[in-house]
Amino acid sequence: MLTESLAHFFNDLGAEWVLWLLLGLSVLSLAVMLERWLFLRRHAVDSEKMARDALDALKRGGGPEAMKVVADGDAMLPVVLRAAFEAFADGVSSVEEVIQSVITRDRLRYDRRLAILSTIAVNAPFIGLLGTVIGVLNAFGQLASALEGASRTELVMGSIAEALVATAVGLAVAIPAVIAFNAFKAKNKVITTEAMSSARLVLAHLKATGDKEN
Repeated sequence: MLTESLAHFFNDLGAEWVLWLLLGLSVLSLAVMLERWLFLRRHAVDSEKMARDALDALKRGGGPEAMKVVADGDAMLPVVLRAAFEAFADGVSSVEEVIQSVITRDRLRYDRRLAILSTIAVNAPFIGLLGTVIGVLNAFGQLASALEGASRTELVMGSIAEALVATAVGLAVAIPAVIAFNAFKAKNKVITTEAMSSARLVLAHLKATGDKEN
C-alpha cells in the first residue's frame, strides 16, 4: 500500500537531514542579519541636521549651494535631496514626483534580502515539524520491532525525544528571523518617513522660491 511505502521511505530517509537543513538556514539567516545591520550602519545619517543644513544652503545660495551639502553619501536622504535639486533645475513642478519616485526606488535597496528572513521565519517551524513527524514514524517503527520491557520503552522514548529536537531547532531558527525581520522593516519605515518629511520641507522651500521667481 501507498501508506506503507511512504512509511518505509521516511523511515529510511531519517530526520537528521532536517537538522542539517535547519542549520544551513540558521547560518543564512545570521548572514542576512549581519549584512543588513552593516548596510544600515554604513548608511546612517542625521536626517534632521542634513535637512536643516540643506535648507540653510538653499536660502544662502540656492540649489547649487544646497547640492554641496548632499553631494556625498548614498543614504536615502541625500539621494532623494540630490534628485530633488537636480529636478528643480528643470522646474519645480516635477520635483514632488521625482521625490516620490526616488524614495520608492531606494526603499527596494533598504528592503533587499529581507524576504529571505521572512521566508525562513515562516518555514523553519514547518521544516522542524517535518523532522519531528519523520522521527515519530521511526519511533513507531522501532516500537513494532523492539523487545518487550524496559529496553523497549527506553528505545521508543529516546527516539521520540530526538524527534522533538527538530521542532525545537526549527523554532530556534525562526524566532530570531522573525525578530530581525520586524526590526529591519521598522527601521526602514523610520528612514523612509524621515526622508519623505525632510524632502517635503525642502520641496516647500523650492516651491516658495519658484513662486517668487515667477
